[in-house]
Amino acid sequence: MMHKTFKLTLLGGLLLCLTSVPAVHAQFSWGRALSGLVKTGQAMTLTDAQMAEYVKASVAQMDKQNKVLGASSPYTQRLKRLTSGITSADGIPLNFKVYQTSDVNAFACPDGSVRVYTGLMDIMTDDELLGVIGHEIGHVLKHHSKNALKNQLLTGALRDGLSAMGGKIGALSSSQLGAIGETLVNAKYSRSQETEADDCGYDFLVSKGKNPYGMVKAFQKLQALEQKSGGSSSYLTKMFSSHPDTQARIKHMSDRCKKDGYGATSTTATKTSTKKTTAAKKATSKKSTTTRKKR
Repeated sequence: MMHKTFKLTLLGGLLLCLTSVPAVHAQFSWGRALSGLVKTGQAMTLTDAQMAEYVKASVAQMDKQNKVLGASSPYTQRLKRLTSGITSADGIPLNFKVYQTSDVNAFACPDGSVRVYTGLMDIMTDDELLGVIGHEIGHVLKHHSKNALKNQLLTGALRDGLSAMGGKIGALSSSQLGAIGETLVNAKYSRSQETEADDCGYDFLVSKGKNPYGMVKAFQKLQALEQKSGGSSSYLTKMFSSHPDTQARIKHMSDRCKKDGYGATSTTATKTSTKKTTAAKKATSKKSTTTRKKR
């Protein structure tokens, strides 16, 4: 009841103000003000289903505008091999594609679309690349990318174009979809969000039987590149320039790996492999002892 009263009071106050100015100006101001109120109201009731439609359409447009490498490409085959067994994240189906471009970048969208650039793949080892992918998926799992887009839809230039159509995805223009894509690709996160994505990505990789130490190596390499390039890459800038505690992030991830028994050896769960090796050695040793006793 208080919420409805507030809306009526606000609208009544607006009408009172408009009736106190000349007719021509009142008409012009009324049109803009009422449009703004309606659009803001629609944007604030943006549903998850509408968000999903916006993201899906934007990703589809990005896939058309970029050169997506086919299944026979060595890049695609490499990415498929690395992400084997990684099919979903908290119930969100994941789909991976490679964009052929020299840019150093990768991003994951709220709908589960993960896009990796050849420029990043060229400078990363398998472990490092998997570490970056884990981190990006961490942003999705923590809803960082979704919230960044929603904030842009509510407060940015996208609001007028999207909310005016009442959430009808078919009415979006190519430029509007492009603006959504720009937000998804270049979303900047706070220091706490980056740390959350680090930890969430770590847990995600472990849950999929992957070695999370690749995140440590990836961050070390990206930090070195950022320092060398002076932040010329948008991805490096997004990852590190606003986060002076990069070394602390690297140490935190390294400490977690050390505590959990993961080392810098392969993209599979090293800790599990080590346990199997140790068990095999014990079994072999026991067998040898038994054989010597029989002799």
